[in-house]
Amino acid sequence: MFKIGEIRELIRLLDETSLSEIHLESEDMKLHLKKPDPERIVQVSAASVHTPQPTASAVMPAAAAPPVAAAAPAPASAPAPAAVDEGVHVIVSPMVGTFYRAPSPEAGSFVEVGQKVNSKTVVCIVEAMKLMNEIEAEVNGEVVEVLAENGQLVEYGQPLFKIRLS
Repeated sequence: MFKIGEIRELIRLLDETSLSEIHLESEDMKLHLKKPDPERIVQVSAASVHTPQPTASAVMPAAAAPPVAAAAPAPASAPAPAAVDEGVHVIVSPMVGTFYRAPSPEAGSFVEVGQKVNSKTVVCIVEAMKLMNEIEAEVNGEVVEVLAENGQLVEYGQPLFKIRLS
């Protein structure tokens, strides 16, 4: 079951980011938050999975949410990779979350500047809603720049790495 504090965090996230919709499911509950652009209103819909009750709906102004840090998955479609320079591929974040360069605080970084990578090389982790999402290089090449700081909150589509194609 989702706690009211978690729902408030998600509402704040919708208000402060370019996200327009979040859909989450657990074993006993579904949660769908949607923000129509013109009105900047967040619609909250919750329904219990195990009990056959009608869906409860509430409309809350986005400004009603308290300022609390949160991270949530972004819409399912990933942005098209952007090339800044000819022969350079930019790896972008596929979701809103916390960027980590290493699998744990005491471990070394997944990749360093100058390191050769292939399309399946894990370059970082983006943590969203306590899920660790491994991000792969997507291309073969060499890491030329790391564009995000370890532990930094990243947005959907935010550039993370530059890879010189080989």
